[in-house]
Amino acid sequence: MSEWVDLKKHASPSLLGIDLGFDFTVARSARRRSISIEIRHAKVVIRAPMGVAQSVLIGFVHQKAAWVRAKIQEQQHLLAALPQARTYAQGSQLPFMDETLTLTIGRGTRAAVARVDHQLHLLLSSRSRLGDEAQIRQLLERWYQQQALALLTRKTQVLCAQLGLVCTQVSVRATRSKWGHCTSRGAIQYNWNILLAPEAIVDYLVAHEVSHLRHQNHSADFWALVASICPTFKADRAWLKAEGAHLCL
Repeated sequence: MSEWVDLKKHASPSLLGIDLGFDFTVARSARRRSISIEIRHAKVVIRAPMGVAQSVLIGFVHQKAAWVRAKIQEQQHLLAALPQARTYAQGSQLPFMDETLTLTIGRGTRAAVARVDHQLHLLLSSRSRLGDEAQIRQLLERWYQQQALALLTRKTQVLCAQLGLVCTQVSVRATRSKWGHCTSRGAIQYNWNILLAPEAIVDYLVAHEVSHLRHQNHSADFWALVASICPTFKADRAWLKAEGAHLCL
C-alpha cells in the first residue's frame, strides 16, 4: 500500500525555503526500506518508507537536486524531440531504408498490401470493424514487420556465413529501449522500425548484433570486430542515437 504526499502542502515552510527548481511528490510504502528518486517523463517522484520524516526526505532531495535538474532537462529534450504522430492518407509518404514509398488506398472485401515500384497499395476491408486510420496502421505495421523479418534474416545469414558464426533464430518486434538483442543461445531479435532508417544504419545494426554471437559483451574485441565489418560504425551509431526516436510509424 502506498500513500502519495505533496510535500509543498505538508512540509513546514522553513524546510521549503530553498527553491530546488522543480516540483516533486512523495510515494510512501510500507514495503520500502530506503529512499529513492524516480524521474519519468520529466516528473519527479520520491519513493520512501512510511516512517521517514519529511525533513529527511527534503534533505535527501536537496542533496540530489543538481542531478535531478540535469535528468529533468535531459528528459525534456528527449520529449521535445519525439516525432509527431503520423497521419495516413492517399499520397502519404513513408521511409523504407533509402527509398520513399507513396501510399495509395483503395477498398475491397479483404484487406491487402502490395508494393509496386515506389508505391505501396493498401486495400481496406469493407468487413473490418476498425476505422480507416486504425486499419491502415495495422496493415502498415504488419507489412513492415514481414519485410523486416525477411530482410534482416537474409542480412544476418549472409554476415554469419562470412564470419563462420551461427545464428539460431532471427525475430522482429517493436521494442522501446533496444534496437537489437542477441541471446547467449545465438538468437537475435531486431526492432523492425529500423527499416525506417537508411540502409547503412540497418547494416550497422546487423553487424552489431552478429558480433555479439562471438563476443557477449561490449569489450574492445567486440568493437574491433564491429569495425572490421562496418568501418563507419561510430558515425552510424551516433546517427541512430540521435535520430532513433523518430523511427516509428
